[in-house]
Amino acid sequence: MNLLKDLNFNTENKTPLYLQIANCITDNIARGNIKNDTKLPSINVFSKQYNVSRDTVEKAYKVLKSKSIIVGKKGLGSFINTNELVSKASVLFLINKLSPYKLKVYDAFINRIGDDYHTDFEVYHCNESLFLSLIDKNLNKYDYYVIMPHFKILSPEEASIKSESTKLINSIPSNKIILLDNNDMNIDGDIIEIYQDFENDIYRSLKEGSNKIKKYNKINLIISKGETYPYLNKICNGFIKFCNEFSFDFKIINKVDESEIIEPGNLFITITDDHLVSLLDCISANKELNLGENVGVISYNETPFKRLLNIAVISTNFVKMGESAANMILNNKKGRRKNPFVFIDRSSV
Repeated sequence: MNLLKDLNFNTENKTPLYLQIANCITDNIARGNIKNDTKLPSINVFSKQYNVSRDTVEKAYKVLKSKSIIVGKKGLGSFINTNELVSKASVLFLINKLSPYKLKVYDAFINRIGDDYHTDFEVYHCNESLFLSLIDKNLNKYDYYVIMPHFKILSPEEASIKSESTKLINSIPSNKIILLDNNDMNIDGDIIEIYQDFENDIYRSLKEGSNKIKKYNKINLIISKGETYPYLNKICNGFIKFCNEFSFDFKIINKVDESEIIEPGNLFITITDDHLVSLLDCISANKELNLGENVGVISYNETPFKRLLNIAVISTNFVKMGESAANMILNNKKGRRKNPFVFIDRSSV
């Protein structure tokens, strides 16, 4: 490959030109078109050949040097410095918390993306400051950024994602962005997005299971009080919409413990596994209650132990989410896709 004739980049593309140049060189290395120890044209020569500014070429070379893709040899110029790791496309996978569900997404992504991609894994614990720091220090270092954007908020009324995170994600070239799970970010450009529609998902799944649900007199949604997330507000909205449409008596409660009065004819929907365990303990301690007969339980998000206990769930397909993201990268496709969400009927309803 001739570096002074065969590189392709578009001055009308939204991606900064220096990043296009760096990405183009990296992509050709990954494809084997540019070999190890190949000498790069000097900044002046490259600038004149492609009619771009010296500053643009210099910034592109700096990006490549920061990733150790090229090295400077004193008195000789800059050379391609590939190894097995550098020649692979690189992915930064940013996960909001170490839950079994999120790890399912990550594992499915890794299994599907294959050995030609190197993936680094970071957890920001739903902390926006940590998230901003991780993105900032890793800008321009990866070919793809897979992000699950969920942040703690101060009150249930504060439902919008903070502008700093959106602004920083927008500084990443759109062709490198893959957003998973949450579609609140409003990121510009032609990106990959695999998301849950929290409000409509719970509404539709409860509607799907309404024939079983209607035997109960009251539906209780259990959501923790205090720190919350925008998606919890959406779950509440979808729950209320369903109850109002089907004329169910309902209540939103913050916890279940021994002091909570659980009466026959009640159905409970739990969001967290901790609440599910507490609820099952209370039901089993009351001899008047029979799970699936005069008291019902539906849990949010599928897990193996819920299958084992025969607990009904409403859940997105986390494996599908990770596989879909990987497939879109592998097939060079862009777009926004809603992840499948289902009601799984079991004997607890």
